[in-house]
Amino acid sequence: MLREWDGAVELEVTCGSDSLRALAYPALVGRPEPGDEVLLNIGALVRELGTGGYAPVIAVPGRLPPDPGPDGHLVKARYTPLQALVAGADEQGSPHHETLRDADSLAGMPVVTADLHSALPAVCVAAAADRPGVRVAFVMTDGGALPAWFSRTVAGLRAAGLLAGTVSTGQAFGGDLECVSLHSGLLAARLVLEADIAVVAPGPGNLGTGTRWGFSGVAAGDAVNAAAVLGGRPVASLRVSSADPRERHRGVSHHSLTAYGRVALAAADVPVPDLPGTFGDQVREQCAALGERHHLVTVDLAGLAEALAASPVPLSSMGRDLTADPECFLAAAAAGRHAVALL
Repeated sequence: MLREWDGAVELEVTCGSDSLRALAYPALVGRPEPGDEVLLNIGALVRELGTGGYAPVIAVPGRLPPDPGPDGHLVKARYTPLQALVAGADEQGSPHHETLRDADSLAGMPVVTADLHSALPAVCVAAAADRPGVRVAFVMTDGGALPAWFSRTVAGLRAAGLLAGTVSTGQAFGGDLECVSLHSGLLAARLVLEADIAVVAPGPGNLGTGTRWGFSGVAAGDAVNAAAVLGGRPVASLRVSSADPRERHRGVSHHSLTAYGRVALAAADVPVPDLPGTFGDQVREQCAALGERHHLVTVDLAGLAEALAASPVPLSSMGRDLTADPECFLAAAAAGRHAVALL
């Protein structure tokens, strides 16, 4: 037993002569104890695909997980062996059902959209730095990890008081609130969690194939549309990097240019970080095409680097930290700053 956080336990598992890091979700598989035999899924590790470097625990054969509560009727990760039965905020019988049944407006709430989980802490840190006490809700899509429990970032932001709560939507589960769709999740963030700002992003991890359309980040464009149709104020956070070795992700990633330039049909505010030098010029030039549909907003970065350096949770994106790729986190922080300014 190495460490644990909300909903997850990290293990060291002896497997023959090898030792593996594994991750168990006690609500799904029960709580492993030293000496237990565990069944692991190691396919992604064998193919060096990541999954956080963990082998997920499928079962603890000698111990059953707890029975699900009697109230939940939403099934997530549906028709998989570990499908989760959860109580939805928007389902009949929920204490929030009456609030959400006919809800149809976010009343202008800023909604920051991002295609990577690593943008979440930068948005939260910047928002809190400019407006202490602001209530930020994380609306988690199912483009990355499905269990919200996988994210140590979410647990750390909650502990630091920078996150009012998490709403898991679609096939994602494990948030403070569960919702069927992104739309009802946004409404729950506003009306149940009483958020001032929502951040829509996947859980940790993403999927990409090096093709124009084959990446999970296209959902950021859908999130812009959802926020707009509900009367929110979409704020499209840019994925920016000065250190990514892949040309398609240098400067403004093609993921942002495709999601916001092609998928997002509604207009959003696009915070453009006021970066210096030739790299800043490159970012501004790449963003110019987005100005045909969206509102480009230049955001001053004064003080944000210092705020990010004091983040209560580690900042990491694609294996690079704040020192290795500061522009990545400054771009997300610029979206947090702009969202707060809209309040």
